[in-house]
Amino acid sequence: MSPRRRAMFAVLAAIAVLVAGGLAVRAALRAEPLRIPDQDKPGVVLLVPGYGGGTDGLDRLAAAIRAAGRTATVVAMPDGGTGDLGKQADTLDDAATEALRRAPSVDVIGYSAGGVVARLWVQRHDGVHKARRVVTLGSPHQGARLAAAGAAGLPGACPAACQQLAPGSTLLAELKEPVPNPPQWLSIWTEQDQTVVPPDSAVLPGAVDVDIQQACPGRDVGHGDLPTDDYVTGLVLDAIGTAPIGPAPPC
Repeated sequence: MSPRRRAMFAVLAAIAVLVAGGLAVRAALRAEPLRIPDQDKPGVVLLVPGYGGGTDGLDRLAAAIRAAGRTATVVAMPDGGTGDLGKQADTLDDAATEALRRAPSVDVIGYSAGGVVARLWVQRHDGVHKARRVVTLGSPHQGARLAAAGAAGLPGACPAACQQLAPGSTLLAELKEPVPNPPQWLSIWTEQDQTVVPPDSAVLPGAVDVDIQQACPGRDVGHGDLPTDDYVTGLVLDAIGTAPIGPAPPC
C-alpha cells in the first residue's frame, strides 16, 4: 500500500473513532436522568399576565417579591395576551430558558389566563424539570362562561385565547389532571370573582387549593384584586419560599 493511501486510511480511522466517541457521549447524556429542581434553592420568579396582557397588578406583586430578596420578571405575552395560548407558553419557555442560564430553577406565577399558560408550559415544555413552584391566581382551569359567551355570540370579537378559555375547549381538554408533582402547585381564588365564572373553575386537581373567603371570611377580593391584595401577596411569598406549600393560614 502506498504511503499516501496509508495516510488516507489513518485519517478515516481517526474520524471513525471520533464519531463513535461522540455517539457514546450523547448516549450517556441521554441515559442520565434529568434533575428535578431543588426545593431548597429558589431561583428566578416569572409572572405571567392574564387575558389582554395587562401588567399593572403583576408589576406591584413583582415589586413585593423583589423587596423580599428575589429576582422577579413579568413576562410580556405576544398579541397583547389575546392570541393563541400555545404561543404564550412558548414565550414563557423562552423566558424560562433565559432565566435558567443564571438560576437553578424558576418559580412561575400565572394570573387569570396566565395560570392556564403556566400549566400548558409545564406540560409542553418539560416544566417538571424547570419549575420549582407554580402559583395560579384566579385562573379558569375549567374554563370561563364569559369566554364561552364570547365564542358563541361574537366569534369575530373572540380571539384565539378567548376561544381556548371556553369550557370544554380542545386546549383545556388537552391539559392533564391532576397536575404533575413536582413541581409544587398552589391555586388561589376568590368566591367574589365576577370574571372567572363560576369562580371554582380555579380549583386545580393536584394543587393546594385556597378559597380566600374560606381562609379569610368576609375578605373583599375581586378578580382584579388578586395580584395586589395584601393577604394574597403573603400567600404567594410563602408559596415561593423553601417550606412546602401547605394550607393557607388565617388572615
